[in-house]
Amino acid sequence: MSFLQSSAWGDFQKKLGRTVIIRANKDWRYLAIVERGTGNTRLYTPYGPECNSLAAFDAATASLITDAKQAKASFIRIEPTYRLSPAELKERGFKPVTYNQLQPAHTSVIDLTQSENDIIAHMSQNTRNIYRNYHKKDVRIVVSHNPKDIEILLGFLHSVATRNHITPHSDEYFRTQASTLLPIGAASLFIAYHHDTPIAASLMFDSPSTRIYAHAAANDEYRKLSVGTALLAYAILDAKKSNKTHFDLYGVAPESEPDHPWAGFSKFKRSFGGSDVEYSGAWDKPLRPLSYYLYRTYQSVKNR
Repeated sequence: MSFLQSSAWGDFQKKLGRTVIIRANKDWRYLAIVERGTGNTRLYTPYGPECNSLAAFDAATASLITDAKQAKASFIRIEPTYRLSPAELKERGFKPVTYNQLQPAHTSVIDLTQSENDIIAHMSQNTRNIYRNYHKKDVRIVVSHNPKDIEILLGFLHSVATRNHITPHSDEYFRTQASTLLPIGAASLFIAYHHDTPIAASLMFDSPSTRIYAHAAANDEYRKLSVGTALLAYAILDAKKSNKTHFDLYGVAPESEPDHPWAGFSKFKRSFGGSDVEYSGAWDKPLRPLSYYLYRTYQSVKNR
């Protein structure tokens, strides 16, 4: 089960003030979020619905449509991890989302059932060297479940956003995430220190089986220490020691697209030795065609 389909993620969404709907039977399940925008409402199931057959997918879709109509949603958005072909989705009335996909359709996953030595051996030589030698540079890495420590990551995120001209989630979003997930062990905050100065941090989500590389940032003044590499390698091996079976690097560009905007950090993620995984991507099913058409038109103009 994807972490974004977990009860912990649902609790976080509720604390953001959103309505969360959970349905399940023996063949399918989903956690769906009612997301209200200006003049439009959608029912969104991140990395869902989860199912084990095409028939189960159809049953889950029927349930989603019922819930969406009750919420007066214009459309439902799905991101199934059960692989369906574009033809199968289109013949069921779904339309591909070609902009602003919320969750990545491609990722890289590390098998943690290997031995620790094998996990390290599958990393690139440079990554191995950085991990094995970071402590010689007076760098230490700690794991925190204290929500107050999210302020360390926020400081780095602000600097990265300013430097790269991007708009991250709000501080309150991250603080709510930290206060909801960290105390119950559904997330871990990794912090790298140089002597006593924090120089990098990463918030990672934790399910019983999988750790997900979610948010990370570092102090650019210490970039020569390659602390981001050391921190991620440490978190991977810590997940192994915590008896998790997979580490999800959470989002890479397809290798067939060398000019993809994510190509740079995808190369970084692949240096840790995972295997690429492809999902079906995001798809919408309109329930109110006119409202949905206006929404898509607005999104198209906005993204242009």
